[in-house]
Amino acid sequence: MTVEAEQAIPAVHRGEDEVPFVDIGDGNKLRVLQVIANEGLWIVENIFQAGYEVQKHRHTGPVWGYTNSGAWHYKEYDYVNRAGSFLYEPAGSEHTLEALEDDTRVWFHMYGSNLNLDEEGNVESVFDGPGTLEAYYALCEAEGLPRPDVVTG
Repeated sequence: MTVEAEQAIPAVHRGEDEVPFVDIGDGNKLRVLQVIANEGLWIVENIFQAGYEVQKHRHTGPVWGYTNSGAWHYKEYDYVNRAGSFLYEPAGSEHTLEALEDDTRVWFHMYGSNLNLDEEGNVESVFDGPGTLEAYYALCEAEGLPRPDVVTG
C-alpha cells in the first residue's frame, strides 16, 4: 500500500533554538518538544544538576528515556543511566529520579500521566503533557522568551 502524495503528512522539524530550555529551579532545565493531548503523548528533554530529585511518581503509561550526558538513577533500583543509556518503563512503574552528575541531559517520551506520590504512596499531584506544556510556556514568558512553537496536536 502506498500513500498518495497529496495525502502524505509532512515531516515536522524544530531547530534547537526554536524550542529553548528554561530554568525550573537551581539550574535544572526543561524543554517541551511535543504534546499530542488526545494520544496522551508528551516528549520532553531535561538538563539536571547533581542532587536534583523528581518526586516519587507512578506512570499511567509507558515511558522511554535516552541519556545524552551525565548520570542519573532511580533510588529504587541499582542501575545507573549514563550517556548512551536507553530506558523503557512500563505503565505502573514507580520510582524517584535522582541526578548524579551536573549537566545530565535526558530525553523522555511518555504516554499518560505522572502521579506524584507522598510518603504513604497517596497521589499528591498529577503531571501530564498539557499541564507540562502550559507550565513550560509560563516559564518561557517569565524568562522573556517568545512562545516556542512546540509540536502539538
